[in-house]
Amino acid sequence: MKIPLFIFMGMVLYGFFLILAFTGSWLAPNDPLLIQMSERLQPPSFTYPLGTDHLGRCILSRIMAGTHTTLGLSTAVIVAVAVIGVPIGFLSGYKGGRIDAWLMRVADGAGALPEFLVAVAVAGFLGPGLWNVLLAIACVKWIAYARIVRGVVQTEREKEYVLASIVSGSSGWTIIRRHLLRQAASPLAILVAGDIGRTILLLSALSYLGLGAQPPAPEWGAMLNDGRPYFQAAPALMLYPGLCILLVVLACNMVSDGLRDTLDVRSKQRGIEI
Repeated sequence: MKIPLFIFMGMVLYGFFLILAFTGSWLAPNDPLLIQMSERLQPPSFTYPLGTDHLGRCILSRIMAGTHTTLGLSTAVIVAVAVIGVPIGFLSGYKGGRIDAWLMRVADGAGALPEFLVAVAVAGFLGPGLWNVLLAIACVKWIAYARIVRGVVQTEREKEYVLASIVSGSSGWTIIRRHLLRQAASPLAILVAGDIGRTILLLSALSYLGLGAQPPAPEWGAMLNDGRPYFQAAPALMLYPGLCILLVVLACNMVSDGLRDTLDVRSKQRGIEI
């Protein structure tokens, strides 16, 4: 199968950061946690390719080590919200009735406020920390997954192949596993690809506010916060982690948009052939 160029470029860019997430801590030229006040705010050099921060720590080493934290936590968030949202969507869409009404009212209530404000409120209540941020983001992200799956299930459950499976005696779990899960895979793949980038932005924003990664842990959003007081004197402290966030989010959006265009075209072609 030929991969569209847009998706390929996004996958290559995201794959680079993914490899860096696994190898960055070992390939870093210096200790990302080593404080050397005599080397603070140094310009780029052979020893420090991107210079040093206000505590004399190597910026490149901290960015490389922080890739593991940023991408790892965003992946954990996506897994958590999928585990929560996808089963709720299947249950709500397949059962219908009072269960559907009750679950969707819960989703409406949780989604009534902007997800950033809810995440800030939950993270502030739980206290700063990476795992608390994970819980805070999961509290607002599961809604989109539940709604997408519910919509697919409600559309497909009245079609002939599902009705035939019901008549043949298949259980609800068998119908979901054999038929409905396959139909929900495409929109879920599009959502996950784009949601990784949005989660990284939300994670970085919470860390920038001091609710996420705590010093001295290297994390891109926390690095933006560390460099804020020195923006005029040493803009590189915010420029490099900000550029990394931009590139990862761009890669995720490229993959998501490419998947949307490709899968929509294939869906239309299948509809015409039928």
